Amino acid sequence: MRLLGRSNSVNVKKVMWCAQELGIALERVDMGGPFGGLDNDEFRARNPNALIPVLEDGELMVWESNAIVRYLVASKAPGSLATQNPASIARCDMWMDWALSTLSFPFRELFWNKVRMTEETRDHAAMARGLKITGEKLAVVDRVLSQQPWLSGDEFGIGDIPVGCYAYAWFNMDIERPELPHLHAWYERLTQREGYQAHVMLPVT
Repeated sequence: MRLLGRSNSVNVKKVMWCAQELGIALERVDMGGPFGGLDNDEFRARNPNALIPVLEDGELMVWESNAIVRYLVASKAPGSLATQNPASIARCDMWMDWALSTLSFPFRELFWNKVRMTEETRDHAAMARGLKITGEKLAVVDRVLSQQPWLSGDEFGIGDIPVGCYAYAWFNMDIERPELPHLHAWYERLTQREGYQAHVMLPVT
């Protein structure tokens, strides 16, 4: 199997981390960002949206990072990473979807302006708004983690992966963060996982 996408993409990080948790060897090919390669018919045949990541598994092309994570578990290691039954799958799905529907937009406002923009191009109002709202959303995570060790429940699972990828950048940007002790303790547990160390704990760029 091959994964198309650059290593510093948060969505590529999700997939590579999941694959290592499952013991799956993925060949990753740098594409997108400075590597280009997306704006052509050949790539659009793989993903009509011309976005990374894309998983190639034989003739099958899977895009959308959360879909790829779910596919890897269901096809290569069913029942693993807290997906043993419909209830456990639903617990994971809630947080995977929440990361996209609720967390990703304010986080993107913060991250892009703080990390990827220059002082001249930075939108300070958007950055401040993103910081405030991201902190509020992560406070929800903190409250949940005061009651359980993982977002997926009693064990680490795919429900922890998307928010976990955002958490690394959150704790490694030069920003003023609210005190969220349960979130921080969960993040510290993530940093002990080999897949997180290898694929998520990269320079924040």
